[in-house]
Amino acid sequence: MTDLRPFHLAFPVDDLAAARAFYGGVLGCAEGRSAAHWIDFNLYGHQIVAHLDPAPRGDAVRAPVDGHDVPVPHFGLVLDWDEWEALAARLVAAGIAFGIEPHIRFVGQPGEQATMFFRDPAGNALEFKAFRDPAKLFATA
Repeated sequence: MTDLRPFHLAFPVDDLAAARAFYGGVLGCAEGRSAAHWIDFNLYGHQIVAHLDPAPRGDAVRAPVDGHDVPVPHFGLVLDWDEWEALAARLVAAGIAFGIEPHIRFVGQPGEQATMFFRDPAGNALEFKAFRDPAKLFATA
């Protein structure tokens, strides 16, 4: 893959202190700028911004993928295999409840990947994955 530019994602949270503890403490994201109603985090070089929104979140739509019901919408990253394994171990050690446990899907296929789904304290669904062969990120067969 070529060098990618960092992306920016703004998303709602209902408790900034809980977001700070989760994104900063559990995921290990360095904190950037912040104000009374938002916090910037560095998610593996990408800028994500938690914006305070006290409105309750509804359940996500579920889409079937390789025998699992994947929550939609969700966001996350494609990590290197070793980074994914380290993050999965850190999340397990932190007692994070997984919506879809860390596992390998599409085994033996061009898009074979490690994946896991979990929610932040505000209910936002996150997916972190890693490809056995990173060149197959967009493989169709």
